[in-house]
Amino acid sequence: MFKRKCKITFITHGATVHSMEGIISDSEKFPKLNDVGEEEIEKVCEYLTNRGVHYDKIYTSSSARCTQSAQIVAKLFKKRITTIDLPARKMGEWSGTTFYDIYKQYGVDSITKKPKGGEGIKEFNNRVFNVISKLVEENHGNRIIVVTTPDVVQAAIALTLNLTPENQFKSLIKTGSLTQISYFVDDWSSVIYSDYQPI
Repeated sequence: MFKRKCKITFITHGATVHSMEGIISDSEKFPKLNDVGEEEIEKVCEYLTNRGVHYDKIYTSSSARCTQSAQIVAKLFKKRITTIDLPARKMGEWSGTTFYDIYKQYGVDSITKKPKGGEGIKEFNNRVFNVISKLVEENHGNRIIVVTTPDVVQAAIALTLNLTPENQFKSLIKTGSLTQISYFVDDWSSVIYSDYQPI
């Protein structure tokens, strides 16, 4: 029998004006959730209510869109939110442009290319791995929620499934979705489900 250390339910923040237009944004302060984003998180809360599962802690990335989403979830469980250092990938000169424009300019190389003033994909994945590893070690036996950005969830899946950076982006993660990963003793993990978006 496998012995589980920790189960993390990742919740991606709700939609923003940028996410709906495909605009890359690594800003911590803007944009906040729009009406669609608030509805998405309300649906996530309905799903969590219907499941009736107890969660021990709620963590959130520090950006406004994540914190706002986490506050809606925290009301449901009447729990305090803990902010963690898990921002979106730093996109440097690409921030404010669209994924389409970046792909049009660099093609497939845009997946692994490090934007000027930004963060390389391997550097980003290492950062995500370090934060998740710390959370798992601090939460033995717990079920926790982590509210974060879609790219962080992609990185968590890639780390679990040993995906290459080129394949990492094939895990489509939408706003207002849930992804669950179990972390076990002997340092391995398993994706239970990903990108579930309650309707």
